[in-house]
Amino acid sequence: MQLGGNLAKAIAWMMGALTSFAIMAVSVRELSADLHAFQMLFIRSALGVLILAAIMQLARGGPNWAQLKTTRIWGHTLRNVIHFAGQVFWIIGISLLPLATVSAIEFTTPIWGALLAVLLLGERMNRGRWIAFALGVAGILAILRPGISVVSAGALIMLACTFCFGATNAATKWLTRSEQALPIVFYMVLMQTGFGALASIPVWAPVEAAHWPWLCLLAVTGLSAHYCLTRALAAADASFIMPFEFLRLPIVATAGFVLYDEVFDPVVLIGAAMIFVGNYYSLRHESRLARA
Repeated sequence: MQLGGNLAKAIAWMMGALTSFAIMAVSVRELSADLHAFQMLFIRSALGVLILAAIMQLARGGPNWAQLKTTRIWGHTLRNVIHFAGQVFWIIGISLLPLATVSAIEFTTPIWGALLAVLLLGERMNRGRWIAFALGVAGILAILRPGISVVSAGALIMLACTFCFGATNAATKWLTRSEQALPIVFYMVLMQTGFGALASIPVWAPVEAAHWPWLCLLAVTGLSAHYCLTRALAAADASFIMPFEFLRLPIVATAGFVLYDEVFDPVVLIGAAMIFVGNYYSLRHESRLARA
């Protein structure tokens, strides 16, 4: 069976996104022993500003800085404070947990985003969202196993991370009612450069030559992951793309096993599968409602 051109492109872009996410996680793990999360985020965001500015400068017809005009600067600020906190939690979580567990807990992000959209943006709960929420809770209980084993600080930090990422998604949805993608991304890296610069002053450590390849990888893949994901979603429906998102777990688990001798826990896969199935059912339900 041959895939159509758009579907083949969507798969290729999605694999690029998944590879980028895996490289980001490995880069953070390599840097976390020597550099604080604040410092990593400052350097990553500063490099991101330079990369985006260079891309705009080289754009056909020259840079169009008017594209960055915004009327919701406080909305951008709120979004990026929440997102910055989520990224700090994410980096700490990677330093404390196996990479596969981090990836599994990250699947709860859409659930938090949907719940916050209901609470803050006036959206309605429906059958798909209820099922996603129920399976999400069951999946997290399977991964954390409270009462059977002690819930680690790293797991709680990752849940805080996914809540922040879900809130970021809700804020992004609100911003996209009047803002384009470019200013959202640009103000993200610009503001987080400022946040990171201030926060990293008391924890600054010397950046050695061995750190720079990982820092550059972190900056480039931080942009490429979201760019590839956007291109994949432009080439095919989200209901076609989303199953590939689940491949992030075995890819990251393999990286953890090969690079750090992390033993994969099958129960984590079961919990992640439950969360994923709930998210996928909710997405299909939303798609049917949209067509109706």
